[in-house]
Amino acid sequence: MTLELKEIFILILWLIIWLFVWILIWKIIKYKTLKNERELSIKKSKSVILWEVYEKVLPFLPNFPYAPRDMTFVGKGIDYIVFDGISEWSLRKIIFLEVKSGSSKLNGNEKMIRDKILENKVEYKEYRI
Repeated sequence: MTLELKEIFILILWLIIWLFVWILIWKIIKYKTLKNERELSIKKSKSVILWEVYEKVLPFLPNFPYAPRDMTFVGKGIDYIVFDGISEWSLRKIIFLEVKSGSSKLNGNEKMIRDKILENKVEYKEYRI
């Protein structure tokens, strides 16, 4: 009987050791996954911040088609409203300008705004207090 008790004790000890090893492996995997997610999040955050800075600097770059003084930054739904020629006292047209890079596409809100502009569903109103 003591032999059986000894074997049970050894079996329980092995189970505890294996459980400890698997918990340790799981924690290492979880730590590495979390570390990778953090690094990816930091990279995305840097990219977003750099793009926001680039959007603000863009009008001052050479070969940009509009005068910086003609542009008003909006940033929500549309990046700029360009009053083309207003700085020369000769307004030619009003342009809603969305700035994109590479293969990036319009999001849902930007598509809705574009569609309403193309459907001529744009108004001018004056609000007085």
